Amino acid sequence: MGVVMVEDGKTAREFFEAVMANKARAKFGFGNKAAIVNVDFQQAYTQLDMFSTSYQTDPRQIEYANALSIAARDKDMPVIWSRVGYHDNASDCGVWGTRTNTEDSLQNIRYGSERHAYDPRCDIRDEDLQYTKRMPSAFFETQLASYLVWHKVDTVIVTGGSTSGCVRATAVDSLSHGYRTIVPIETTADKHETPHFANLADLQLKYADVLPVAEVLDWLRAS
Repeated sequence: MGVVMVEDGKTAREFFEAVMANKARAKFGFGNKAAIVNVDFQQAYTQLDMFSTSYQTDPRQIEYANALSIAARDKDMPVIWSRVGYHDNASDCGVWGTRTNTEDSLQNIRYGSERHAYDPRCDIRDEDLQYTKRMPSAFFETQLASYLVWHKVDTVIVTGGSTSGCVRATAVDSLSHGYRTIVPIETTADKHETPHFANLADLQLKYADVLPVAEVLDWLRAS
């Protein structure tokens, strides 16, 4: 007999809060060595006064991602920054770029453009891995998986945006690659609270430990 979908009238935020309130649910937990994977902190998505595609959930999002990155470096744990970008003719965008074709469309984030540039508030260091990706996941057809193997990482901490898009895709791929996956709540953002909280709830239920950033920082600093 099938399971009937529950319709209890909760908003996405209320559903997320109910999921997070379940303290009995087992966690994947932290392992021995983490990597911080900061997903798409580029101006197309972070500069509210410049681009219509940008979004913000917590105004301290980048500050929190920087704090996690600093704490990881202090423990000789790798820090990674990804961003999305394409050729001028979008020949490398694939089917993902076929739904719309306006100036602010995905496939018009051109290499070297203002939209491709990392947000200047990001604390990116020379030793950090930086690369441009083509698809939602920071793992898909990138060097990330082999980089994590080389650094003997067993835990991946995913920050960035959007929660429902590239963060979710990266978290699912992280779990699929066998990593304990952590998503710090305040470091993620989306266009609207409904997809944001719905996807955080679903990540917590299935693919990751969704935790307050303070808890993740405490673990990094104690490691």
